[in-house]
Amino acid sequence: MSERDDLTAWLQLMLTEGVGSQTARELLGRFGLPDQILAAGFPALQKCVSEKIALALSSQPDAGMRAQIEKTLAWANQANNHVLTLADADYPRALLSISDPPPLLYAKGRIELLSRSGIAIVGSRNATAQGVQNAERFAQTLSAAGLCVISGLALGIDAAAHNGAASLVPEHGSTIAITGTGLDLVYPARHHLLAHKIAEQGCLLSEYPLGTAAIASNFPRRNRLISGMSLGVLVVEAALQSGSLITARSASEQGRDVFAIPGSIHSPLAKGCHQLIRQGAKLVESAQDILEELNPLVRASPRQNHADLPATALSSRVFSVNSEDEYDRAPPSAQEYKPTAQESNSTPQESNPTAQHIMNAAAHDPTSVDQLTERTGLSASEIQAALLILELDGKIERMPDGRFQRLV
Repeated sequence: MSERDDLTAWLQLMLTEGVGSQTARELLGRFGLPDQILAAGFPALQKCVSEKIALALSSQPDAGMRAQIEKTLAWANQANNHVLTLADADYPRALLSISDPPPLLYAKGRIELLSRSGIAIVGSRNATAQGVQNAERFAQTLSAAGLCVISGLALGIDAAAHNGAASLVPEHGSTIAITGTGLDLVYPARHHLLAHKIAEQGCLLSEYPLGTAAIASNFPRRNRLISGMSLGVLVVEAALQSGSLITARSASEQGRDVFAIPGSIHSPLAKGCHQLIRQGAKLVESAQDILEELNPLVRASPRQNHADLPATALSSRVFSVNSEDEYDRAPPSAQEYKPTAQESNSTPQESNPTAQHIMNAAAHDPTSVDQLTERTGLSASEIQAALLILELDGKIERMPDGRFQRLV
């Protein structure tokens, strides 16, 4: 299967109406890679998803979807544009530890930054001059120390964080902007030049298809990626109802550190930070406070390599069908597959004989797909599908040279 055909299958899966991240992960866990899902047939698919979704997946894409796929393939062929799937080596490994990693990511710029240790800096869109200055200075210091500064390209604190980190590029600085729109659009429009700068010196990242406009509900969902990509989240200024508090909550749920800068008791933009501190966030007065807290994690996650996550972090919850996370509810039209008690208690490896066969063949030495093909007699596509499941389940690790290392 060519690279183009492989990406086309991923796009067809994710552009199908009613297929969200959770439904896609269920299908991947049950059938394998997208081409195998699309070839499974209506009867098999209907056991997992609604009749409408099963019919759409087992049918040829309509004219609208074909046009979107061609548009995306043409975009991906342009310099520094990338569409990353869960099966790609460049997919941010840190996101595999969150409960709902997006099956597809659109990236524009330096994708090597996606494997660098990150720190998120977020805060109010209506920031004070002092808040903007704090965000810029913290971003400069943290970026100079080797951390990639991650934010959401919004007005105020987000923009200041990006600008602070980008001011050190190319010598030391790096920044990633995770957007709530398709990457062929810029929101807010006044950040067109900033987005262009980040695309050249850093990286723009989105889970939303090209052409996706600025929809209010997409931005809270986007925030889980800002925290998920980071070792910790710094909140510079935030009102009590600020979207930055959503990012901080996501960070806490994902096991990331939360930092907050205190302010005047009379300032509305300090109240969100003070609330976070009361709830256990670490009060910081300088970037050094954050570096001292994260130092062991930064050492464990070198700048140029994937984050060295523990195997337990890459758990079978990536394929969970019982997730109640508010960010991953399928559309109302999708009737989610409900597993039996036996299925709920089994891991992808235990319920997939092919995966177990590959585990046995892999032994404990680094092994290539070609070697596994020779040892098992399975096709490359069967092996890649099983390896994806095993990698997400924390049983096998993809090495920088493309080989796989058994972990258990």
